Amino acid sequence: MGLISELIEQVKAAKEKDPAALNAFEIILTYSGVHAVIFHRISHWLLKHRIPFFPRWTSQITKFFTGIEIHPGAQIGRRLFIDHGMGVVIGETTIMGDDCLLYQGVTLGGTGKERGKRHPTLGNNVVVSAGAKILGSITIGNNVVIGAGAVVIDPVPDDCTVVGVPGRIVRIKGERVLSDEFHKMNLPDPVNDLLTDLKSRLDILEDEFKRLKKQ
Repeated sequence: MGLISELIEQVKAAKEKDPAALNAFEIILTYSGVHAVIFHRISHWLLKHRIPFFPRWTSQITKFFTGIEIHPGAQIGRRLFIDHGMGVVIGETTIMGDDCLLYQGVTLGGTGKERGKRHPTLGNNVVVSAGAKILGSITIGNNVVIGAGAVVIDPVPDDCTVVGVPGRIVRIKGERVLSDEFHKMNLPDPVNDLLTDLKSRLDILEDEFKRLKKQ
């Protein structure tokens, strides 16, 4: 696909997925996510043709201007839309299907210094919400929604919603699979748990102090 056709698809994707998108002119000139994807196509083409230095140079220049880092080796499907995009990182061996949507702060990364395939594979129509991290050589199925701030380290089948740290499946094909205790708006809070525990211990000490004072 040529760059013109790619740009047309990017504009259409932005209009479909961003209610704030007004017109093609504004999208082309101001949307950093569109700029990052277009320049990734260039850096990926350079890498495929074994041209040294310039693929990484292009990706780093793109990161400087957009805040979005996409390794030239990443294989990205059609109509990817990166909304806002600041802080998005897409690793070298990432594979993405068509019609995916990423928000700011998303990381598609590795878990260490392993070689070979070390970044995730995303299916078609995957939504990764703000701040979510998908780590390691795992497969995320089609039509999956990853909640904001989730850390996903295990494979996810098609048509699921994942939330939490570590990421857990809470819906499959729209049906809830976890109890209300793990609702996506009621996630475990380790800091709150610690404070609650400290308060309980303090209450015990106060009761003991009052008991000793009465003696």
